[in-house]
Amino acid sequence: MDPLPRPERHGYQHRQGRSGYLGGKRFCLARADRRREPLTAGRLGGPVVLVDRLDNGNVRTIICVRKSDGKELWQKSYPLPMARLGNKNTGYANTSPVVDAERVVACFVSNDHFWVRAYDHAGKELWSRDLGTFVAQHGHGASPMIYEGNVIVTNDQDGASSVVSLDARTGAVVWKSPRASGLNPNIAAAYCTPITHQRADGTVELLLTSQSHGVSSIDVRTGAFNWDSPVFDKRMVASAIVAGDLAIGSCGSGAGTGNYLSAIKLGGKGNVGATHVAYTLRRATPYVPTPLFHEGRLYLISDAGFASAIEAATGKEIWSERLPRAEFFSSPVLLDGKIYCASTKGEMIVLATGDTFKELGRSSLGEGTHSTPCVDGGRIYVKTFTHLVCIAGK
Repeated sequence: MDPLPRPERHGYQHRQGRSGYLGGKRFCLARADRRREPLTAGRLGGPVVLVDRLDNGNVRTIICVRKSDGKELWQKSYPLPMARLGNKNTGYANTSPVVDAERVVACFVSNDHFWVRAYDHAGKELWSRDLGTFVAQHGHGASPMIYEGNVIVTNDQDGASSVVSLDARTGAVVWKSPRASGLNPNIAAAYCTPITHQRADGTVELLLTSQSHGVSSIDVRTGAFNWDSPVFDKRMVASAIVAGDLAIGSCGSGAGTGNYLSAIKLGGKGNVGATHVAYTLRRATPYVPTPLFHEGRLYLISDAGFASAIEAATGKEIWSERLPRAEFFSSPVLLDGKIYCASTKGEMIVLATGDTFKELGRSSLGEGTHSTPCVDGGRIYVKTFTHLVCIAGK
């Protein structure tokens, strides 16, 4: 059974949800066309794509294409030399730009510079700000977000770390919140895109993940520290998610050993590591993919290819199954009550939600992907290793 139509080898990608999106005619994306010509780009990057195109990481390029047919509208390139990264599964185009009704904001990061640049929708650069050096074994990977006219940039690294809020109109610093280095500064770098959550008192908190702070909360409008949960002893890559009155975080390593997930009770103050951990799961938990919460259940897709459904309130396992011939770096997404998972082996695997495991089908993407799919207008968009793939709705 194949629940998806055949892919079209053109189109665009954008990031929906936590990084924001523009429901108009253009996005800042990488390119593919009807003949499925290869992208001269890095292998990674989310649905709104930053692409490194030339000289093994020496030049970074952002490309805007028309979402109806994938036609390129504009592109900007910048010299940004950087030494080759040691991990074959990472690259220089790991993050997604964020788009609102007026502008596009993207991060261009090397060891020597952390550039945040804003453009109008025609590609004119509006402002740029250099946040300084960046030290991390696997490069940079946290996407910016826009909230109430401010650009939020997480800078959790193995060096001096912070979260910064910039005025989206000018790039001026609104606030800067320092981050701890943690017990092991060699794994302090984190790769989560933050999310917002409204607290019981009506204030809005920014939820982040890092090994230094675990799942943590700061005030999105001021940067003031609310609480953290430093109970994770490995690197954190996945973003936090809210599941009822819990915040979910996971940690792990590239070796896949010792990965675990913890649920933290929301609403604390200060260090809540000893008081607010509701439960911890250590079987078949993800390191890189972000979990999915739907109708009281957590759905986990592990890097090694295990799919699990968990009762979110208690941590009780509902089902867990190995997906044959599947490994994952991308996160699962929900569409029409079904879970879509894009594998490193080049398949889109579709699972049913609910209390019983059921694989509904698989479709070939033509090659593997490390990028999370996104959905818009009845289409699914995926950046594979060398192409953009648009899967058109029936």
